[in-house]
Amino acid sequence: MTTKLEADVLVIGGGPAGAWAAWSAAKHNARVVLVDKGYLGSSGATAPGGTNLLYLPPDPELREQAVQQRYRESGYLAEPAWIHRVLDQVYESLVLVESWGYPFRRDEDGVPLRDHLQGPEYMKLMRRQVARAGVKILDQSPALELLVDEHGVGGARGVSRLNGGEWEVRAHAVVIATGGCAFLSKGLGCNVLTGDGLLMAAELGAELSGMEFTRQYAPSAAFGTNTRGRLLNWATYTAEDGTVLQGGGPRAGDFLPRMLSQGPVYAVLNHADTEEKRQILRKSHAIFFLPLDRAGIDPFTERFPLTLRYEGTVRGTGGIRLVSDDCGTTVSGLYAAGDAATRERVTGAKSGGGAFNASWAISSGTWSGAGAAKYALAQSRSVSERRLRPAGRYGLEAGAHTAEEIDSAALVHGVQQEVFPLDINYFRSEPVLQASLERLHGLWESGLTGTVRPGVQGRVRTREAAAMLATARWMYTAALERKESRVLHALAEYPDTDPAQQHRLIVSGLERIRIRKEAQPYRQEVVVP
Repeated sequence: MTTKLEADVLVIGGGPAGAWAAWSAAKHNARVVLVDKGYLGSSGATAPGGTNLLYLPPDPELREQAVQQRYRESGYLAEPAWIHRVLDQVYESLVLVESWGYPFRRDEDGVPLRDHLQGPEYMKLMRRQVARAGVKILDQSPALELLVDEHGVGGARGVSRLNGGEWEVRAHAVVIATGGCAFLSKGLGCNVLTGDGLLMAAELGAELSGMEFTRQYAPSAAFGTNTRGRLLNWATYTAEDGTVLQGGGPRAGDFLPRMLSQGPVYAVLNHADTEEKRQILRKSHAIFFLPLDRAGIDPFTERFPLTLRYEGTVRGTGGIRLVSDDCGTTVSGLYAAGDAATRERVTGAKSGGGAFNASWAISSGTWSGAGAAKYALAQSRSVSERRLRPAGRYGLEAGAHTAEEIDSAALVHGVQQEVFPLDINYFRSEPVLQASLERLHGLWESGLTGTVRPGVQGRVRTREAAAMLATARWMYTAALERKESRVLHALAEYPDTDPAQQHRLIVSGLERIRIRKEAQPYRQEVVVP
């Protein structure tokens, strides 16, 4: 059974970026369909937690100071004009969110504090607004491949977990808002983020940028998935034998990676040494304590083991390259938003985790939805008249039906063996990365030929494996090309930042990966110490 729909704009992804894109496109008079791998409102990295935002009053001096600070922190790869755009859009959008009924905290004078959103309430509200705008929502409907003709993208095809059937949505414009790639590392809310949108876009010839800035891990209790590590700033760290480890916490550079590479590390939140402090922490970030409470651990008096979960391009920077102010790509009719898009223009070489990624989701979603609607409504013929064909090539049915079945579990494991280890992906060096990249190329050549296990889950997981494998190859190709260390990227052989490399690296291709340099449009002459 195949459900066939037509729309002006198709949005793929149901996190905040996808929700804002769908709402924005609908408000610009487009007929919109949104498909999500999970359930719009509860799936993805934002929904189970909370997030800060770049909310600043429209004070020119205050904003300029914030923009210049972020430009410096970006390794001089961000663009101040785009940071200003995000600040403007977020300020406007959060006023709108409050008018929809979001209960922002207020200060002593009753002024709303619009610098934080609780994920469950926020995404529940966004689902309601998307539905009210007239968007048709297909939950539990993973997209597998885009549709294309000589004029550009024309929709997508996928499967439904609800009825086991297939769906096809034809649309003149598509917004990829599928999130980044966390490689099934079990970070809270991140197991739907497997790079699917990056692969689908690349199969149409779209380029990616910032893929070297993906050396991003987050702390978690070893037995849990919660990667909201801010409360660990209240912790004392110890080794297996109880020795106190000096040097910092989760935001102290190489501290945790270095300590964990030497042996087990434990934490206890003993700096919250009064009941009042403990209650404040519990109320501010209740979800942090859930796995600890379930394990019967009092984190204020008992230590618990830590691990680092790899977050890839979710809290990294890389994604689909944008070529216009409305988040258009190099493919006609294709737009990208949120973590699926590169965030270099607002974060540069620095992680976009937290406030910047959340603000970028709102902004890029709003802009891409408007751009997609404008593009779609300008087309002179119905989408039903287009001779569209499926564009997917990898991790789908391939080869003769007598061929061996693709072992998606082995592919996923093989990729994780290359991207999870700290001594490969965090403490990067040329020979180690090169050897890892060669193994990934070998997996690409040998692991994707064969039949796909039937059923929705088999088809989805095989496609996810292909997407993760492609993403890892792009990451390491870019990392080896940037022969310097700049903020989130580091190579042992090149420990310094090279002012001559104040440019972007653009990657493309799947069978053979191509890479080129792109000058950063805003270039301020700086002397990097």
